[in-house]
Amino acid sequence: MKILVADDAAFMRMRLKKLLVEHGHTVVEAENGQAAVERYRAEHPDLVLMDITMPELDGIGALKAIRAEDPGAVVIMVSALGQQSMVISAIQAGAKDFIVKPFEPDRVLAALTKWAR
Repeated sequence: MKILVADDAAFMRMRLKKLLVEHGHTVVEAENGQAAVERYRAEHPDLVLMDITMPELDGIGALKAIRAEDPGAVVIMVSALGQQSMVISAIQAGAKDFIVKPFEPDRVLAALTKWAR
C-alpha cells in the first residue's frame, strides 16, 4: 500500500515511515498541509496519515482540500491534540479515524488494516 505521511516534525515522519516500510508499505512524505495536498495529487496514495497542527495549511484544511478533490480519500489523523473538538472537526471534515500521539505501533497498523481500500 502507498501511504502519504504528512507531519511537520521530521522525527515523527521518520518514525511512521520506519514502521510502515517494515510492514511492506511504500511511504511518501509531506512536511506541511499544502505539501500534503500537492503530494496527494501527484502520488495518489491509498491512505494518508496526517498531523493536525502544521504550518502553511493545517491538517483539517489539507483534509478538506484532499476530500474535495477525491471524496473517496482515506485520511487518518495522527495528532497529539486529543481534545474532543479537534477529533470532532476532523471526523466532520471526513477523517476516517484519529490516532493520538505518542502512538502505539499496533494502533497504527490496526487502523491501516481497518481502512485499507
